[in-house]
Amino acid sequence: MSFKDYIETDPAICGGTPVIKGTRVPLRTILASLEAGDAFEAILKDFPGVSMEALRSVIAFAAASTREDLPSPRLAA
Repeated sequence: MSFKDYIETDPAICGGTPVIKGTRVPLRTILASLEAGDAFEAILKDFPGVSMEALRSVIAFAAASTREDLPSPRLAA
């Protein structure tokens, strides 16, 4: 999955905050909804411009971003 297909940053849109491509829905809004326990179906209903594929890309993007911030595990000697 390519994040570029579903996520964009543009200084002219929401000040450059990452958003779902073709919308003004910030990734942080989607992630806050997930953190609050909202079901995928509820999020898709609340944000009709967001597709299931875009929602999945937000989760994958967040997971990849987290991986980059974690220290590498040490290998046992």
